[in-house]
Amino acid sequence: MYIKKQVGDYGEDLACEYLINNNYKIIKRNFRCKQGEIDIIAKDIQKNELVFIEVKTRLNFHFGSPAQSVNSIKQMHIINASKYYIYKNSLNNCFIRFDVIEVFVKNYQFKINHIKQII
Repeated sequence: MYIKKQVGDYGEDLACEYLINNNYKIIKRNFRCKQGEIDIIAKDIQKNELVFIEVKTRLNFHFGSPAQSVNSIKQMHIINASKYYIYKNSLNNCFIRFDVIEVFVKNYQFKINHIKQII
């Protein structure tokens, strides 16, 4: 379990670095509430959109692609958590979207696949 968390944290760190280098501002990491968790909340500066991002990190493809693990139940938790975040922060009339960032790690190298508007 500990190694899984380390891999996940590493993937989130890489995703944040990628986002910053691609004109996003990181607003919050690991937002948790009763409704669920959101790995990264960021602002797409170019599009002026609030983006709720699920990060999935994989060392192999034994269980399919990372994005495939974002099933309907996980999507529901992300949507409900995002609704709470918007409510809690009084963010009215803002554009939002839901993305998944897949991080593939192998032999100290990584590849990032950013899937926009997945939900």
